[in-house]
Amino acid sequence: MENLNLEGSAKTPTVKFDSKSGKLELKGRSIPENSIEFYKPLNDWIDGYATNPIGETTVDIKLEYFNTSSSKCILDLFKQLETLNKQGTAVKVNWYFEEDDEDMAEAGEDYQAIIDLPFEMIEVEEI
Repeated sequence: MENLNLEGSAKTPTVKFDSKSGKLELKGRSIPENSIEFYKPLNDWIDGYATNPIGETTVDIKLEYFNTSSSKCILDLFKQLETLNKQGTAVKVNWYFEEDDEDMAEAGEDYQAIIDLPFEMIEVEEI
C-alpha cells in the first residue's frame, strides 16, 4: 500500500501516513477551506490500511490549532481507528500539545473521553 504524504500549508496540516511502520501523523494547523474535502483522502487511506494493517498503529497528533469543521473530521478519523482497534490491531493515540495551550490540551481530553482508544497526552515546549 502506498504511503500518504501531504505537505502542510498555512491552512492544512502535514500528513504522514506510513503503512509499513503503522505510524500516522498530523502536524501543524488544520483550517482548510473545505475540511471534508481535505480529510477525505485520509479517511480513504485508513479504509485501505484497515484491510491489511500491521499489528500496532501509532497516531501522533501534533496540531497547534484546528477549526470546528476539522474537529469533526478528526473525530471521524478516530472513529475509523477505533473500529480498527476493535478488530485486533493495537491503535494508540499520542496527543501533543504545547505547555501553555490549555485549549489543545482540553481538545485532546475531549477526544479521549469520546473515543475508546488508548490516549497519551504529551506536553511539549513547542510543536
